[in-house]
Amino acid sequence: MSNAGRPTKYNNIDLEKVTKLCRLGVTDKELSDFLDISEATLNNWKKEYPEFLESIKKGKVISDGEVVNSLYKRATGYTAIEEKPMLINGELEMVQTKKQYPPDSTACFFWLKNRRKENWRDKQDISVDGGVNIVYAKDEDKEL
Repeated sequence: MSNAGRPTKYNNIDLEKVTKLCRLGVTDKELSDFLDISEATLNNWKKEYPEFLESIKKGKVISDGEVVNSLYKRATGYTAIEEKPMLINGELEMVQTKKQYPPDSTACFFWLKNRRKENWRDKQDISVDGGVNIVYAKDEDKEL
């Protein structure tokens, strides 16, 4: 293989930044734009440099896990601690309160449609077993 062409930009890549960007939920297109490379180059680097692919996977797994956890909490309901300003003895103070968030039916349906497709998806596969017999009557068998 010849050394023709422009030098690779890979040597200047900070893998920690790649992981952080993927934790923020960037798509491959957005990552390639940030790195000032084409998506094709990004895909080539994933194949050629295992540490690059690992940095992407590491960031995406973390952010995907956080989203899954948030969706689960939203679907099942949860309690959160909040700070609210309150006037106590004429003084404004931040007080911690508990707030209950009820389950969200949209999040429930989304979760079930993706996790329990066989029972919850909108499209149902219906099959019919057996055949259809078509019998043609002869003209002389018809009654007038």
